[in-house]
Amino acid sequence: MLLPAKAEVARHLRRYRAWERAMLASPADRDVRATFEDSGYTLCVLMGKRCAREAAEAAERYLRSSVVAYLQEQSDLPRAGAVARRGPPRSAERSPAGR
Repeated sequence: MLLPAKAEVARHLRRYRAWERAMLASPADRDVRATFEDSGYTLCVLMGKRCAREAAEAAERYLRSSVVAYLQEQSDLPRAGAVARRGPPRSAERSPAGR
């Protein structure tokens, strides 16, 4: 897995947080909101997340930890696309009574 340079992550996280503060100060300003959303999108792409809040949290974790620790943490998280198997238990499928 390729990871971005920490300096880039830090720069985009600072930009996102600055625009977040500006948007909260002026929620009716469409230009501020659009720039905030653009900065969130950039952070999402950079961190491989679908939500700007998740991307900001991931960026903060990434900047606090080593690359190896971050990758281990990411592999320990449950996968969003993982679907539990549905249906009868496997032991019931192999029972002699079902044959």
